[in-house]
Amino acid sequence: MHLCVDMQCLFTGSSPWAMPWFERVLPNVCLLVEKRPTHTVFTRFIPPLSPENSGGAWARYYNKWRCMTLDQLPPEDVNLVAELESFVPPARVVDKSVYSPWHFTQLQQTLRMANVDTLLISGGETDVCVLATVLGGVDLGYRVILVSDAVCSSSDQAHDAMQGFYAGRLSLQVETAETQVILSNW
Repeated sequence: MHLCVDMQCLFTGSSPWAMPWFERVLPNVCLLVEKRPTHTVFTRFIPPLSPENSGGAWARYYNKWRCMTLDQLPPEDVNLVAELESFVPPARVVDKSVYSPWHFTQLQQTLRMANVDTLLISGGETDVCVLATVLGGVDLGYRVILVSDAVCSSSDQAHDAMQGFYAGRLSLQVETAETQVILSNW
């Protein structure tokens, strides 16, 4: 299954959360989705209505980023970008309110029902939501393949460090491959 992490309007353009490399990796993400849209699950990061609707560290986070709460954002900002939205359905969408798609969602149940044992992971951010997705996938026993040229971050330094982390430190649990290698073998 291809898990495409948070490729939303929220992370493009002039958004305070924009990822500069988003547009650069989007064509590779599109190629992966086009290959097998029925084998794609998109995650969407959905902020709370306001900081008061979140707790603990998230309340502090959204006090800083109040402009990124649902009471401040245009509603369409939580949508997938148009290039990907057109694949839904048959691709599926899982909404999440935290970094990890494994908490408070039906993702694990969906994958188990489909007898999935391997995850291809693309999207953003390499060092935040992608990281949470990768580590959760490893913890749950999936074969995890990070599509190295289909992930991005708002921090080049963090992105580069994470690419080394995935390929080096986690090399026994996380495989990395470029889009064309995945496409030719999928």
